[in-house]
Amino acid sequence: RYTQCESAWMPSVDGNLAEGSQPYSDDEDALNEVEVNGNWTPQEKALHEARLKAKAKRRLRKSSSRNSTSESFSESGELVPGDPHSPKGKANTNDRKSRTGKGRGLPKKGGAGGKGVWGAAGMVYEVEEPDARDPNYDESSQGDTVYATVVPEVDEKELEKMVNPIVQEYFEHGDTKEVEMLLKELNLGPHKYEFSSLAVSLSLEGKASHRELTSRLLSDLSGKMLSQRDMGRAFDKILKELPDLILDTPEAPQMLGQFIARAIADHVLPMDFLDCYKGKVDCEHARVALDRAAVLLTMKREMVRLDNVWGVGGGLRPVKHLIKEMNLLLKEYLISGDVAEAEHCLRDLEVPHFHHELVYEAVVMVLESKGESASHMMMKLLQSLWKTGLITVDQMNRGFQRVFDELPEISLDVPHAHAIMETFVDLCYQEAFLVAVRVKEKSLVFLLSVVCCFSSLTHFFLLD
Repeated sequence: RYTQCESAWMPSVDGNLAEGSQPYSDDEDALNEVEVNGNWTPQEKALHEARLKAKAKRRLRKSSSRNSTSESFSESGELVPGDPHSPKGKANTNDRKSRTGKGRGLPKKGGAGGKGVWGAAGMVYEVEEPDARDPNYDESSQGDTVYATVVPEVDEKELEKMVNPIVQEYFEHGDTKEVEMLLKELNLGPHKYEFSSLAVSLSLEGKASHRELTSRLLSDLSGKMLSQRDMGRAFDKILKELPDLILDTPEAPQMLGQFIARAIADHVLPMDFLDCYKGKVDCEHARVALDRAAVLLTMKREMVRLDNVWGVGGGLRPVKHLIKEMNLLLKEYLISGDVAEAEHCLRDLEVPHFHHELVYEAVVMVLESKGESASHMMMKLLQSLWKTGLITVDQMNRGFQRVFDELPEISLDVPHAHAIMETFVDLCYQEAFLVAVRVKEKSLVFLLSVVCCFSSLTHFFLLD
């Protein structure tokens, strides 16, 4: 009976084992046969159960990676249905263990420290590179940031608009350092030589004092911001533009020749600048300018600076120098009697605020002169200057007032100064160019006459 039952049970058991033992080796088949016969030892039974659990875990990992099933196995190897609400069919969402076998990608603790500690003490990690896409990225806090001001290069079309105000303001204040500072703020680039040509062109349309200031500016900028090559290019450009410049300034060729001579004397232009144009100039106006420069340089021995090439005018000249020039002007007038020449010389001085000095010196010459010819000639000169508006009423009054204030001191050298002064004022009053001040000045003359007479009598009695 036992044999029959055993034979009847064996096919079913063998079938089940054959169905589930395909992944196992021949040793596992032998263990199954031993289990059926009931001859397993405890070690063999424990090994068999461990293999079953490992097999169940491998199936769970395969199903989790493929997302093909929502079933899981328990520790005993039995299938456990997954949570239908779990994403991707995961069996337990509260499980902290990695299901991929790769961990969370964080640095290992290395067996040191506790909660919130990563690695052993003194362990240094690599410096992370800042990411510009990080929302917390702050450009200003990333090391020593150096900011440089980038000035765009001035366009050739905008150069004239930016340079003209600088030159016009320089004609007012005469400070070359301020011009140098303003030019450093501009990025002129390869067009920096055009600043010199524009400055010279503007000065040709202005006064002699403007041309003097321009020559000084070129001398101060030479070697600092502009080289001799840049200056040469600038004057070469002006020589080519002379046919257009003479339309507004007929004397432009002669003035440009003086500019070139002054620049060579100041070492702004090279010494061989004129030699480069010998036999190569077709423009008649350019030849006039170059010939003028050559003549001026030949007249001066040993290349003395041509300081007076633009005259001696301008408010920047010393006061003593201006007084000396006015004295020479009046003395030449007394010799020649040319009123027009005297007016021309006074205009060239370009000191309208200092014309009262001319009136003062003229009246003093009348007081110190002998005879009436000087009085009539000075009256004629002052009358002409007043009618043409070259000397204003204010400057005329101020000049006479200075003489009245110093008349007691003048009387020490010229005893009859008060009488001569009264006669000259009456003469000017008759010619109607002291109308605005006749009452004040005549009363002042009378008072001064009384004072002078009283002082003379007092001095006479004291001597007695």
